[in-house]
Amino acid sequence: QVRLVETGGDSVQAGGSLRLSCAASGDRGCRFDMYWYRQIPGKEREYIARIDMSGTARYADSVKGRFTVSQNNVGNTLYLEMSSLKPEDTAMYYCKTDVLCGGKWLVRNAWGQGTQVTVSS
Repeated sequence: QVRLVETGGDSVQAGGSLRLSCAASGDRGCRFDMYWYRQIPGKEREYIARIDMSGTARYADSVKGRFTVSQNNVGNTLYLEMSSLKPEDTAMYYCKTDVLCGGKWLVRNAWGQGTQVTVSS
């Protein structure tokens, strides 16, 4: 099993910055495909960014240019640097991972518990 722990959520003013972290447990020999999502109450969970196993970062249009996703050298910790935050960025932010170990999927679609980001105007 893989456990994900997100940290870094906070309340900030519009225009501010935050850095979220997502740490995944697991064997150092495994490879992690990691994603950030966010969800507002009453709405569907929204994909915002990912780093795949090749290290390629991709972003949703809603955050492109303001958010930067990165990973540690081992590949099991994901970061989300958020800048120029807007009130509409207020949401619960979740991390998701697919983990490949020894050529086999250890887990698909493992989710963390989320971390709350609140941006006030």
